[in-house]
Amino acid sequence: MLPNGAAGLLSIASRSRIVLAAVVCLAVLGGCAPSRPMGRLPTHELDLSVPPRLAPRPAVYATLAPGRTELLGEDYLKPRGARQWRYIVIHHSATDGGSAGAFDTQHRQRGWDELGYHFVIDNGNGGPDGNIEVGGRWRSQKWGAHCGGTPNNEYNNYGIGICLVGDFSTSLPSQAQLAALRRLVTALALTYGISPENIIGHCDAPNASTECPGSALQDYLRGTLRRAVANAYASR
Repeated sequence: MLPNGAAGLLSIASRSRIVLAAVVCLAVLGGCAPSRPMGRLPTHELDLSVPPRLAPRPAVYATLAPGRTELLGEDYLKPRGARQWRYIVIHHSATDGGSAGAFDTQHRQRGWDELGYHFVIDNGNGGPDGNIEVGGRWRSQKWGAHCGGTPNNEYNNYGIGICLVGDFSTSLPSQAQLAALRRLVTALALTYGISPENIIGHCDAPNASTECPGSALQDYLRGTLRRAVANAYASR
């Protein structure tokens, strides 16, 4: 038999261990239930040319409502200190869902300084369908981290990276995503004098060994998207 005081202390200690175990359990699980992952980025996005440096905190993204690309305005389309952009490089995330914030986190975990793309177009699973997210690289007019391995890093230094959320190996993006892509690409091309031939999929870049942005989206951008930009040039 333990004295009453010792029994009380033992009881307190037992309750403390139970509470501590519960706290640890919740911390491991991330709360009441684990969150549903968006899926990992494909290996083709890995860009070893980017210096490994972790930024102190995530970037904040400007977002545009679907169908409101014009809200980019002059400040976003051609911000102060704009680079001499020569290419627009289209990617897909090869994931079911995602967002600029989710990809930013994954890119930082790989040792990159922030999100590698300049723009992300959401598909409704992670952000509103057709929503354009403007990344920190675009706001600061920083080189891209989405198309490594090209001679002299040409397509990162002078290529605007746009990623559409989804896997478009066999099917096209949503109509809202395609509409946003057409508006964004046309506006960027006209602003920087980028020819339709320099609007490419990731797989078109020199030395690229990837199927990104998927054959369905690749066919679309080589045909419909380039024609839309050419018509915009002709109607100016």
